[in-house]
Amino acid sequence: MADTRTRLTIVGLGAAGSSLAWRLAGTDVPFDVVEAPRGATQRTQDRTWSTWGASGPGPFGHLVAASWPRVRVVGEDGTVTADLGSWRYRMLHSTDLDRAVRERLAAHGVPVREEVVDDAAALGGRIVDTRPVPVPRTGRTLLWQHFLGHRVRTARPVFDPRTVTLMDFRTPQPAGGVAFGYVLPTSPTEALVEYTEFSVDLLTDEQYRDRLGSYLERAGIGAHEVLGEERGVIPMTDARFPTSGDPRVLRWGANSGSVRPSTGYSFTALQRQADDLARQAVRGEGLRLPPAHRPRHLLMDSLVLQAMATGRVDGARFFVDLFRRNPVHRVLGFLDGSTSPVEDLRLMATSPRAAMLRTVLARGPAGFPRRITGGR
Repeated sequence: MADTRTRLTIVGLGAAGSSLAWRLAGTDVPFDVVEAPRGATQRTQDRTWSTWGASGPGPFGHLVAASWPRVRVVGEDGTVTADLGSWRYRMLHSTDLDRAVRERLAAHGVPVREEVVDDAAALGGRIVDTRPVPVPRTGRTLLWQHFLGHRVRTARPVFDPRTVTLMDFRTPQPAGGVAFGYVLPTSPTEALVEYTEFSVDLLTDEQYRDRLGSYLERAGIGAHEVLGEERGVIPMTDARFPTSGDPRVLRWGANSGSVRPSTGYSFTALQRQADDLARQAVRGEGLRLPPAHRPRHLLMDSLVLQAMATGRVDGARFFVDLFRRNPVHRVLGFLDGSTSPVEDLRLMATSPRAAMLRTVLARGPAGFPRRITGGR
């Protein structure tokens, strides 16, 4: 195969760009990085990424800020708590990853230019473009995962530092979606506490703060001070993201479908893709984007999204029952895209089969309908 070892430019140092840049630093692949100046984008500087499994997230295990051996899901009718055994649920801070990647790039003499890129192809050479693009409206369903989180310190010990609360559904539920609290405790008195919605419409700043405040009160957090804030909006869609249309420009990241449609998780999938892309670059091959998720998982996600958006499935009940009726490793493995076909069938057998069958039948002939469910 012909060696196409012309200079590679990575546009963006988010989770995707950083993951590839880390792997290429120290190889013989000539590359540089272009990152937007601070303040040029609307994303918050400090973001939290979560992964789980028996080992650390790719090459970034040394950057894990906290890990937990237990997870729990809270419904209106009780709590499901599960020990992870040899697995751990892990948290990384974007600021830690950004600092470590920049230090590694500097140590290997890889330049990082700060500029706003209007046309990636104009940069020349090969481009891996990780910037967001408009969300396509060509799928069956589009919901938004949107959240506000506060890092809090409480006046008294209220958190279990060994247990992550993945979903606490003791919140008002939106029509055609789901809402829950998410708690990552780092000590008995400190935690990241988020209010999260999967829904058609976003909220106002006042609504986010009211709903997070109501959850903090209902969860018994009590008096606390706010140490920091995180917020975000993630598309949850079964639409296919378009390619750049230019063979020199590879779109990758949230702009290419790396985000898992049913959950909004992407960090682990990005590590798998980064491994593959780095191998291609080192071998001097033209870059081809490996799939982020298996087709059967994308089909299952599409059905779940549509069933929630149409109200055929109660989202809160659906997720609680998944954890109640299945071993925790099977559920987390599915959310991570690592389950086998047999495990997927066993998981499907515990879902609301009548509602899911109605969703399948409502699709009719193959192909996308003219209008999607939800969207903003």
